[in-house]
Amino acid sequence: MKKIFLLLVIILNFSGYSQKVKDSVLCKSQKTFRQLTISLPQSYSRETKKTYPLLFLLDGDYLFDPFNGALSYGNYWDDLPEVIIVGLSQEKERNDDCTVDETTGLPDGKGADFFEFIGGELIPYIQNKYRISPFKIIAGHDVTASFLNFYLYKDAPVFNAYISLSPELALDMETRIPERLATFKQNIFYYQSSSDGDIKKMKAKITTMDENIKAIVNPALNYKNDDFKDASHYSLVLYSIPSALYQIFSSYQPISTAEFQEKIVKLESGYVTYLKNKYDVLDKVLNIKMKIRINDFKAIEAAILKNKAYSEFEQLAEISHKMYPRTMLGDYQMALFYENTGDIKNAAKYYQNAFQLEPIGNLTKDRMLDKATELRAQIKK
Repeated sequence: MKKIFLLLVIILNFSGYSQKVKDSVLCKSQKTFRQLTISLPQSYSRETKKTYPLLFLLDGDYLFDPFNGALSYGNYWDDLPEVIIVGLSQEKERNDDCTVDETTGLPDGKGADFFEFIGGELIPYIQNKYRISPFKIIAGHDVTASFLNFYLYKDAPVFNAYISLSPELALDMETRIPERLATFKQNIFYYQSSSDGDIKKMKAKITTMDENIKAIVNPALNYKNDDFKDASHYSLVLYSIPSALYQIFSSYQPISTAEFQEKIVKLESGYVTYLKNKYDVLDKVLNIKMKIRINDFKAIEAAILKNKAYSEFEQLAEISHKMYPRTMLGDYQMALFYENTGDIKNAAKYYQNAFQLEPIGNLTKDRMLDKATELRAQIKK
């Protein structure tokens, strides 16, 4: 309980880091407006050409604040990206929305209308009104967690990532979903959670589905299952949310000490390629476009120096010149290349060039001038 209390404190403290607005959209089949709660990132009004991943929440009545708090907290530390969150209110309509035919295991009646409303009306409305990137996530809890799986039955799913929190799985879903996940050629993310406090009948089907998904061999599938101990059907939500978000956005995080030690520094070569691939995944899979972080440049610099792969500094400098053309970063890296390959004259020249450009990170004019002076003294000797 102490852990849950701490998570609640974090959520409440960080839920104010975004713009929270109310909206509504007409459900034509039901001839009624459905209420939305929307969180727009802090940068939304400032960066007018930027697009953001969409997190669409079923059960938005009670899932909105914990998701918003977790994302705000993660973004504060640059571990998670800015995301547009849309929570759909289902307080009164939840049971009708999730109506399923017990003989077919498919949406039926109002459930079928609701299914078409989300894909055919609500998501297009959000895309037209807000700057949504192509990467979309859907999340739900128990019956809505089961319902979100129906979008995987479509040949062209509306969503790229699925967060299923303790689902009350519909008929044969424990076999149908793994079969569908095995067929996707495009990148797909799937997260599922349960707890020892779940109803036994529900837990048995979740466990079977987990086993079936784990038997899949599909490189396009990014899958994670959590089974929380000492958690109830409801408290597992607070454990699941950060786990799911960090799974889906793992490639967004800056290079950590663990990543550096366990993956990068152990490479025999290709440190710059590793860096490029990391940000290519962000662009091509998550549709997040961003400059390479300065600290990530520094991590690759450290790996190059440690493994004496000095020739890679030329590749690193080429990227730096493109991304940070007015700064001293690229010339500093070229200076490192020449200094470590024994060309002191050219090293001093590049440190001097760097001195004339804008400081960046921990690179300062004094540092560049000191290095240039030090190397020139060596030349005179």
